[in-house]
This record gives sequence, structure tokens and C-alpha cells, in this order.
Amino acid sequence: MLRPTFGSFRQRHFFRYPPTFRKFFSAREAPEEPVPEREGCVFVDSVFPVLLGKFDFRRYFVASRKDTILSSLKERFNGVKAHDLQILSLDPHPKDGGVFVRFKYKAPNKEEQALKSVEESLRKEARDNGGIATWLGLRTPNVWLVKGTPWTEDIMGRSASVILKVSFEGPDVSEETLYRLFRPYGRIEELTHPTPVPAGTQRFSTIHFNSLKSATVARNVIYGLEVPTSGGPTRLRISYTSPIEAHIIQDWITNHPKIFLPVLFFLIGTLTYTIFDPIRVLMVEAKLLDWFDLKKFKVYKWLRANTLERIYIKSKLLPVDKQIWKEREDAERSIQAYLSDLPSTVTFVHGPQGSGKSTMIASALKSAERKSLVIDCRELSKAASDAQLVAGLAKQTGYWPIFSFLNSMNNLIDLASVGLIGQKAGLSRSVDEQLQQILDTVALALRNVSDKQHRVFTKKMQAKGRGKPTESLNEKAKFPSDTNQNQVKERERYSPEIGKKKESDGAEIQAVEALPIVVIRNFAGKAVREDLLNGLAQWAAKLAENQIAHVIVVSDNRENSKKVAKALQFKPLNFVALYDADEASALAFVQEKLHESDVNDTLSHEDKTYVQRLGGRSVDLESLVNKVRTGMDVKEAVEDIINRGVGELRKNAFGDDAEDAKNFPWTRGQAWTLLNLLSKNSEVPYHQVLLDYPFKGDEIPLRSMEHAELIAISTHDGRPTVIRPGKPVYRWVFERLVNDPIFRATQEIEFNTQLVFIAETTIKSCEEELLKLGEISKHASSNWLTEDAWSRRSQYLMKKMMESERKLESLERKNAELKKILSKRSS
Repeated sequence: MLRPTFGSFRQRHFFRYPPTFRKFFSAREAPEEPVPEREGCVFVDSVFPVLLGKFDFRRYFVASRKDTILSSLKERFNGVKAHDLQILSLDPHPKDGGVFVRFKYKAPNKEEQALKSVEESLRKEARDNGGIATWLGLRTPNVWLVKGTPWTEDIMGRSASVILKVSFEGPDVSEETLYRLFRPYGRIEELTHPTPVPAGTQRFSTIHFNSLKSATVARNVIYGLEVPTSGGPTRLRISYTSPIEAHIIQDWITNHPKIFLPVLFFLIGTLTYTIFDPIRVLMVEAKLLDWFDLKKFKVYKWLRANTLERIYIKSKLLPVDKQIWKEREDAERSIQAYLSDLPSTVTFVHGPQGSGKSTMIASALKSAERKSLVIDCRELSKAASDAQLVAGLAKQTGYWPIFSFLNSMNNLIDLASVGLIGQKAGLSRSVDEQLQQILDTVALALRNVSDKQHRVFTKKMQAKGRGKPTESLNEKAKFPSDTNQNQVKERERYSPEIGKKKESDGAEIQAVEALPIVVIRNFAGKAVREDLLNGLAQWAAKLAENQIAHVIVVSDNRENSKKVAKALQFKPLNFVALYDADEASALAFVQEKLHESDVNDTLSHEDKTYVQRLGGRSVDLESLVNKVRTGMDVKEAVEDIINRGVGELRKNAFGDDAEDAKNFPWTRGQAWTLLNLLSKNSEVPYHQVLLDYPFKGDEIPLRSMEHAELIAISTHDGRPTVIRPGKPVYRWVFERLVNDPIFRATQEIEFNTQLVFIAETTIKSCEEELLKLGEISKHASSNWLTEDAWSRRSQYLMKKMMESERKLESLERKNAELKKILSKRSS
């Protein structure tokens, strides 16, 4: 049954394959079709710096390395063989810091998958071979597939920004679509809706990235991309948008005062320190070195020598006898001895006013021939305000520029900053800080001047051929000139030691001569501020201890040295005292001055007696000489000086009236007591006056009268011993006032009135206590064998009351007599 069937199958010779097999065999038999080649582009970021504006000078630095970077990049990507990749070109985009890499590849199937594969292959190639070379040498760039159309514009007015403006050529693109497109390139801070725009203008959205790199990558990768929407395809045009805010800086400053104000004040302080402080140091040096003193210029000296000095002949003064003022010469020698050695302490020159301290200091400075700086505390005490005080010190030291008017402004800024940030800005400074800043700057200038002078002296020594030590005659005398071989060897052995000693001595002399001299005059004078004196004392001690300069402090009283001694701490002061001249020196001085003035210098015995009344105070002796030059005789001149002193003393010690006397730190009774005692004695014991009425142990009035130069307190071993008149002539002034009946009567009445009040107070207190003792005696048991305490106390009180009563009666009788004198004189 089956056989015919199979037989018939063979006879037909035809077999129909299934459809699947037919397709397979037909494909094998058909010729192979070529794989199409396609082109693509990737963007490599961070190869170059992202330019931030027209004045970004990094582009000039990159230009020299541009070719090297591109060659390295092309060589790196040529190693990728995925999809038969072939690099076509590298288009740098330096403005956005990247490079467009155009390539050719083969994609037999889906193009999108092939591009993704190429992108991953390029990234893997860069990652496996150490990254991509950049302008900084860092290998951190990344490769991004370009989805749109590359646009390598180089318009410098359009700088890169973190804000992108995405314009729509077509229907609007939704926020979700924009987010999906742009989010892979970096974190997005803000994405806005399209806003209504005028007709004919493209609608747009803005995308704010958190980094500039993300914005530049997104802009170059997506620019020109077509996005399908419900209304049709939309092409994206992307541009940078500057974060334009009208008051961004002002708003930031307003919102962040705690950050901005400290930074601003720091910058101001830095500017002041780096610019003005060097100028101030230079100006102080200019004052010390006389850069702006015309009299020091060679041209001025030559003109003066050939013009004025040829016309006017200087008068030749006779040399003054060295024994005329021995005290001043001794003091000057002490100053010169101090200036001839390296400073380790401060010299304190003290002496009464008019004793010639300024003249002696000027003579010592002239003989030293060194740079000097003089600070006068008396001139500074005339300042009416803090600003004038600071300006006065700056003027005396050459400190410039100074902005005194800014101090009040700085105070206002500090007040405002307290309200804004809760603390002071630190711009305003106290007077102490301003004075200290000036003194510190002057100290720096003094050190610079010392170094410059030392270099000048060294050059002079080398120019004169004295750079190497030479043997002097005294050194030669140490070695006799004989031919003894042992002595010659001994001399050769000692010669190097002597040479080294000479070198060290010469270097020390040069160091001393290079040091400037600082003179502080009228230290602790009248009405001088304590903060100024303390600052000057600390500054003077610092200069001496650091061997920056020799410091000489001049004052009228030895007691004023306490501030300087406290500043020096463990080092004693070098005291130089300048007293009034003795009678012989004073007479010789007057005769010499009169002789120089072509006045008869022959003094009679009476004239000498009157000159002796002035003592040795130079200011009074100079006044006497000037009056004699005008035609007065010696007696008239001395009387005129005494009469003038009477008026000055009456005003300075007692005041014009009772109201004026209240302003003094002493009473009229205290002044009258001292005046009365010193009119009869040349000196009185200090402690005797201190313990008696009206002082009663109070030293303040005595010290105040000493500062007012009414009296002078002498010390021995640091303790006060005797009280003398403030000037020698005051002895006669006191006598003249005491012998004035009207003045004496008024002062005695006022003084006795105080004593009467004290006596009456004593009597009243005794009466009250006696009454109490009487009550006690009524209730106390008495014993005739022993004396009771209340009875003994009663006897003492009765005796004291009797003494006070007698004193009271005596004072009242004196006052009555004095009042009669006043009534007679007034009538």
C-alpha cells in the first residue's frame, strides 16, 4: 500500500522546503551588502580653561600648549577600534574650555546604540591610559556625545555662565523633558517655565546649574537638538545668560555685614600698614638726617659763605673763663661721659628752672656732633584736645602723614558696627594707642638712622686707610727697641692680641658715634598729661635697653624721675644734677657778661651785695645783665626783679581773690606759714613743717607748691630733709611780702581765724566731756587713798581747756590789733 506512494515521490523529483529553510538558503546564496559609514561628534570638556571674560589672561598661557594638547588627544583616541572608529578632526573651543572631536564609524544596525558604544569606548580608552592631557596637567576631562549641532563661536562678549537660556524654535518643551535632557550633565539649581514674550520673539526657559563646567557641557552637547513634542518637533537654541542683578553687591553687603565689615577693616589696616607706615618711617628719618633743612645743603652753605658772611663780620666774643660756672661744666662732662658709651640706662638731668639745663644740653649735643631728636613736653601740654596732642607729637618727631580728623569718624564707625555686628570694628583707637604707634614708628626710624650712620662711618674709616688697626705710640712704648731675641718674640706674640683689641675698640666707638640722641625736655612739667608721660617713660626705657639711642630726660625736679625709674625696673637712672651757681661763680658770670656787652664790669661792694640776693639762678642773672645794658644800675635792676617776683608770688601762691584761691591744692594759711618761715630762715626742716599746723602730716600741699616752684625740697638718701625757697631771689621776695603790713595783716587775720575756730571747737568738746564725767562721778564710788580715773581725766580736760582759752583770747587780741592796722591804712 505504501510503495506506490514512495515510488510516486521519487518520480516527481520535487521537494518543497519549509519557508524558514528557503529563506536561509536564499540569504547564503545572495551577495553581502556593504555596512554604511556614519559620522558623529563628541565633546571633551576641561581641556582648556573656561574663559570668564575679555580680560582672562589664561588664554595667552594656553596658546603656547594648544598644539601639544590636541596632538596628545588625537593620539589617545586613535587607539579606539570599536565600530572601525576613525578620527576625522579636532575642533578646539577654547572659550568653553573643550574640544569637539569629529569621527567616522560603521553602524550596521541601530545608530543610537553604536554611538553609545563609541562614547563608552572613548571614555574607557582615556580612563585606562591615565586620562586626557589638559592645560594644567590634570587628567580629569570627560567625553560627552554631542546630540545637537556643534557651534564653536568665539564672541568674547558672551562669557560662559551657570545660567543657560534655552530658546524654542517650535512648540514649548515641557519641564520634565528639559530636566531629562539636561540633568545628566550636572545638578540643576533652578528651571523656569517659559514666560510670555512679545510677538515675533521665541519663548524660552532658563536652567541654572550649580557649576560652570556642567553649564558649558550641556550647552555644547545639546545645542541645536530637535525634541519631539505633541505639537511637532522643536529645535533648542542655547545661550549663556549672565546673572544680572541690579544691586547684588549692595544686597550682599547688607545681608552679610559680619563677613564684609571685618574683611573691609582688615584691608584698610593692611593698606595703611603697607603704604603709610614706610612713608612715616622715611619722614622721621628725613627729620633726623636733615634732608629738608636748607641750612644743611652744600649750595646754601656756599652761598652764605660767599654773600652774607662777606658782608657781615661776626663779632669775636671773648672766651668765658672755665671757672665761671663750674657746676654746669661738671654736669656737661657727666653728659659727655654718658654719650661716649653704649646706652644701658636713661640719663635724668634735673635742676631748678632757669639753672641753665637747656643751654648745657645744647652745648653737649653740639660737641657730640650726632643726630638728635628733641621732644618738648611743655609744648605738648598746650594741646587743647586729644587730636592736637597727637598732631603735636607727630610734628615734633617728623611723623607724617597723620590723619587726625579720621579719629572722630572712626568712633562713629565703631558705634555703627556695634549695632550691625554686635562688636566694635576696631578702627578707633585711644590716645594712648595713637601715641604709642607714633613712638614705635620713631623707634624704628631711629634704628634705621643708626644703621645708616654706622655704614657711613665705616666707609669713611676705610677711605682714610684706617680700616686696619695700626700700632700707636703708646703701644710701641710697651716694647723697648732692643735686639733681644726673646723680647722680639714676646712682641710678636702680643701684637695680634693688641690688633684684635684695637679692632673691637674701633668697632665699639663707631657703634656709639652712630647712635642718635633723644632729648625729652620739661618732663612732668605743669599740666602735662599722665598718659603722655607714662608713654614717653616706657619708650625712653625701651630705647636705652635695646641700645637704639641715648636718651636724656630733662626735668625741673628730681621727684619727676619716678616714672622713668619705674619703666627701667632693675636698672638705676643716671642722675645729673644742675644746681644754682655759688656766689663767686654768679659774680664772675655777671662781670663777664657785662664785659662782653662793653658795660662797666666793675662792681662796688653794694652792687655785689645786691647781686648776691639773686643767688646763682641763671635766668635771674641774665635778666639783671639785660636790665643793666638798658641803663639801669645794679641796685635798681635787682629791686625791679624782686618787685616783679612779689607780684608773681602773690598771684601764684594766694590768688587774686578768695574764689581764685580755692583752685590751688593748698590753702592760703599753708602758703603763708611757709612764706613766713622762709623769710626768716634760708631753710626749714621738712618734717617739722609737715607735722605742725596747718599741714598736719599732709604732703600733697607741699609737693604741689614744689611743682609750682614756690619752694624747693632737698633730699638726702632719697628722703626729704629741708625746704628752701623755689628761687634764691624768693628769700627776699618772701621778706618783702612779710614786711608788707596790709598783706601781712590780711593773711594773719585769716590764719588766726582758723586757729580761733579750732580753739573754740576744742573748748566745746572739753565742756561736753566734762559734763559727762560729772554724771559719772555721781554714781561712782570714791576712795580717798587713790586717785579716780574720772577726776584725773577732768583735770587734763580743764588744763587743755584753759590753754585753748588763753590761746583764743590771745588770737582775738591779735586780730583786733591787725584790724586797727587795716583801718588806719585804709583811712
